[in-house]
Amino acid sequence: MEENSLCVESQDWLVTENGECIALTLDELQSPVKPYRLYRFLTQLEDILDTVADDRSRIEAIAPLVRKLLTSSYWLQMEFIDPPLDPGWSVRFLYEDRDFPLTVQMVAWLPGNFSPIHNHATWGIVALISGQEKNRFWRRSPTPEYPDGIDLVGERILVPGDIIGFLPDAIHSVEPLGTEPAITFNLYGVTDYFQRFEFDPETRTAKNF
Repeated sequence: MEENSLCVESQDWLVTENGECIALTLDELQSPVKPYRLYRFLTQLEDILDTVADDRSRIEAIAPLVRKLLTSSYWLQMEFIDPPLDPGWSVRFLYEDRDFPLTVQMVAWLPGNFSPIHNHATWGIVALISGQEKNRFWRRSPTPEYPDGIDLVGERILVPGDIIGFLPDAIHSVEPLGTEPAITFNLYGVTDYFQRFEFDPETRTAKNF
């Protein structure tokens, strides 16, 4: 993993509830003289969540801070657990607070694995640190017979430096590509688990996830 991999030809994306993957043009924040530490990031994150109610606006405000954090506090890029062959992935939580229940974690996936097709029922931001990851995007296409039907809209391959944001009803699936694990920094808001689903496009059904 190269130290400045997050700075090379990076792109910010937003996935909508209709499966659209929109390129965002966000201001790059100047690298701080002092290290931009996790506690400073969390403090600024809390300020944004207290003052910005719209999820898209939150993502647009937070994504540059995520890039600033990962490029300034390089040690975070190494805070992952090597994924075992079974189940093929690993998760390391970086922060936990019952009174500020965000999810901040490092996820590592071995190629050859697939995530379920799912939504998050909250806003989310994922930064690819190493490896490659194919995201497929879906949208709901309900009918009277199949109210949980979905259709594939498109896909995008993420490379190191890419940051992708998800609105709460965005539906996607993830597949690591290449020969090395896909390492990501994942940040999610407070999840409504009653509205988080795993979708089956063949049977056109959904279940809580």
